[in-house]
Amino acid sequence: MTAKVEGCALCDADGGRVVFRCDDFRVIQADEKGFPAFYRVIWNRHVPEFSDLTDAARDTCMRAVLHVEKTLRQELQPTKINLAALGNVVPHLHWHVIARFDWDSHFPAPVWAAAVRPLDDARLGEIARRCETVNGKLASMAAVT
Repeated sequence: MTAKVEGCALCDADGGRVVFRCDDFRVIQADEKGFPAFYRVIWNRHVPEFSDLTDAARDTCMRAVLHVEKTLRQELQPTKINLAALGNVVPHLHWHVIARFDWDSHFPAPVWAAAVRPLDDARLGEIARRCETVNGKLASMAAVT
């Protein structure tokens, strides 16, 4: 495992609004237009693949992903949670944890697909406000670390 790789977007910057950070990982709220409940769990040390982690580290990482998912479900009651660890563009281990709603601009397609309906600014504003509560709950993830 490498601590940092020069030129890696997730080594060089936080990747969004940090809502929690510990030695192993950070949880950020991404700045993705139309998706205020788009979070990432980012491993702090540069590793490209989940399998590069030790058993204990993988357990910690998945507990963090699970905690973010459960918090989003509890606070936002989304239609679905999308989980992904792609890393094709940024080969630094990170998990996308995205609350999706049947009214969002891309549902049921992935957030990276073409929009199927216009943005619903009123509903997005409400979700963005409720994400402040999510952020407050994620700020203390002592049970995970």
